[in-house]
Amino acid sequence: MTATRGNVLVTGGAGYIGSHACKALAAAGFTPIAFDNLSTGWPQAVQFGPLEIGDLMDRARLDTVFATHQPIAVMHFAALSLVGESMEKPGKYWRENVTGALNLIEAALASGCKEFIFSSTCATFGDHDGVTLTEDTAQYPINAYGGSKKAIEEILKDFAASDGLNHVIFRYFNVAGADPEGQIGELHEPETHLIPIVIDAARGKRDSVAIYGDDYATPDGTCIRDYVHVMDLVDAHLAGLEWRLAGWENRAFNLGTGHGYSVREVIDTVKRVTNVPFTVNNAARRAGDAAFLVSGSERALNELGWSPKRSALETIVRDAHRWHLSGIAETWAAQGRAPAKR
Repeated sequence: MTATRGNVLVTGGAGYIGSHACKALAAAGFTPIAFDNLSTGWPQAVQFGPLEIGDLMDRARLDTVFATHQPIAVMHFAALSLVGESMEKPGKYWRENVTGALNLIEAALASGCKEFIFSSTCATFGDHDGVTLTEDTAQYPINAYGGSKKAIEEILKDFAASDGLNHVIFRYFNVAGADPEGQIGELHEPETHLIPIVIDAARGKRDSVAIYGDDYATPDGTCIRDYVHVMDLVDAHLAGLEWRLAGWENRAFNLGTGHGYSVREVIDTVKRVTNVPFTVNNAARRAGDAAFLVSGSERALNELGWSPKRSALETIVRDAHRWHLSGIAETWAAQGRAPAKR
């Protein structure tokens, strides 16, 4: 067996971002160990290392996985992440996100693993409408999703002080796109992300696309968001791992392009890329939608040397569209989430 640079435990490794992280880790010489309960992830996405099925609420299972694989680091992606649901069921988010992360951290430390890369969110900042967010922007989350992620950030800091837990925190907004080589991509059931929803409309899988509010104080009246290509995002996580393995300090980084695209610009880009017309309807604003959310990433550029290379909107849409056209997502959905016999 060829030696690698070490095992890295990737929670949520069968999910959208986690599976792309596994691919990047394998390409960099690590062995990714995907840990996933398959509630939303797909075993078919685990192609770059072993799959360990388990739940973060199960501390004994975590201990077994750490003992088996002895990872040198953890990349923690697994989480409940629907903002609307978190407002309706806050207890579920506080319980599973925070308790799950605490179990993971304590299991890692018990096994001697002290390198932790955490996938956080700009939802920790709360409502700073119209402001380009930096790492120094005040964090005042306004929902249980953002609150639970901020709590985990604080837990990491406490364990750094008490047990020497080394960590890097990444906060970002809208992740989109797919593996340019087409092996893996985005598949949610139900789908809640704008770009795949609009692509579905172009493919005739939806009757129409709704714009929730066209009277915001933006150039075209629709909300503006910062989109980061999933491959750029996982490149940052890999850079964060290299940062920690080189012995640099614990750090938090925002990840964004510094440029936002409106809902209407996303729709127009999908129409241009696919060359397919589809129906667009105006709908009422949704509660809690800010007009403008854009994240700066100067610290990541200056300290990690990271900059987004595939995050132009047209590139994101082309990669996502290619993935959806491949039919792989439909194959996965038809096969279901039962893992293959190994």
